[in-house]
Amino acid sequence: MNTSNNNLLEFLSEKFADLKEFVMKHLRIVVPAAVGVLAILVLIISLSAHNAKKAREAQALAEAEAAAAESQLNVDSAVLSVPEVALEEDAYPAVNELLKKYFIAMASGDIDLVRSYNNNIDDTEAIRIEETAKYIESYENLKVYTKIGPAAGTYLAYVYYEEKFRDYEQSIPGLEAFYICTDESGELYINDGEESESVINYIREASLQDDVVDLNNEVASTYNNMLAENEDLSIFLVDLTESIDTAVGESLAQNEGTADAQTAEAGAEEDEEEEEPAPSTTVSEVVHTVRTTTTVNIRSSDSETADKLGKAAEGEEFTLIEKRGNGWSEISYNGSSAFIKSEYLEDASTQAVVNVNNDDDDNDNTGDTQTAAATETGSTKVSGTVTVKENVRIRASASTEGDKIGTAYVGQKLDVIEKLANGWTKVKFEGKTAYVKSEFVE
Repeated sequence: MNTSNNNLLEFLSEKFADLKEFVMKHLRIVVPAAVGVLAILVLIISLSAHNAKKAREAQALAEAEAAAAESQLNVDSAVLSVPEVALEEDAYPAVNELLKKYFIAMASGDIDLVRSYNNNIDDTEAIRIEETAKYIESYENLKVYTKIGPAAGTYLAYVYYEEKFRDYEQSIPGLEAFYICTDESGELYINDGEESESVINYIREASLQDDVVDLNNEVASTYNNMLAENEDLSIFLVDLTESIDTAVGESLAQNEGTADAQTAEAGAEEDEEEEEPAPSTTVSEVVHTVRTTTTVNIRSSDSETADKLGKAAEGEEFTLIEKRGNGWSEISYNGSSAFIKSEYLEDASTQAVVNVNNDDDDNDNTGDTQTAAATETGSTKVSGTVTVKENVRIRASASTEGDKIGTAYVGQKLDVIEKLANGWTKVKFEGKTAYVKSEFVE
């Protein structure tokens, strides 16, 4: 009998400890359930020692099963289910507050503050933020659209904003995506350094859902229409981009000056060795690759009413077959041709298929066919035209410091003379030899 009483007291002690812990963790929901506590206590007191032993055994079994389930969850974590949940606008005040502070810090160029909200800002990005902030007055009319993230305390946030520049009256619309996480202290932060493949796949799949794609396309369309209707805005953004790129390049060069000097010295020693003459090459074909600038639909023909073949995520690359004058581009997709609106594509690379003539007496081959990246291996003589994909300055020399000859606009075709290895393309512009940055033409 004493043994049974001791077991009962031990069991009651455990249950009261469990009850206390439950109340402390769930205070807000325990109070309405207080009426049921008495009934629960009566039930506990009525349990026999035999039942108390069985309860402890059942608890141990449940804990073992939970541990096994957690282990299996870790094994299967490479595939995370993405729920079909609609975007919510301004649904989480804490997320809104974090992103509001982040954009204020971005506008001020305060890198230490930016890094306190974002865990993965490298030195190059930090310089770009500082340089860009010199031209930014504020980010206005923020709207935060969210979807639940892959784990508790995580969110996918898509932030619409209007960027106000110091030297321009009109605000420019924009959209950025963020992965928001909760740290060990319960504080939210922007996670730009996620490396988990399962999480990256989750974010990718969620961002391909129709409501996110529609939001992306709506903002992109508004932005592109503004550029098409306002030539001054296009020129302003071209000049702004050039100024920021130049400033970032100069800062990086200054920061890495010592390392560059050491590299140059080592290179000079290597250059003293006799070099083999390079084989002559002739270009027989040029292959263009394009990259999507946002998530966009792929269609069977050049029409918005055409059948949808699939979706391309931001950053996907395709072989360009033809850029048409009606605003669509024909691409190679799944072994056949398909179409994407040209405004959602940018030039990724240009490859030239070349015939290499090795003037080697010991080599019986008259020529070997190779593929070389024309923009990376050296200047390439090409014929035909290039199409301007963004409004861009035309300069008298292959440098951002070169005299400005004029401006080329989206869709304008330029006669190309030569593609240079330094990122510039030599063209004919208004009867003159001129230069344009290769990234702005295709």
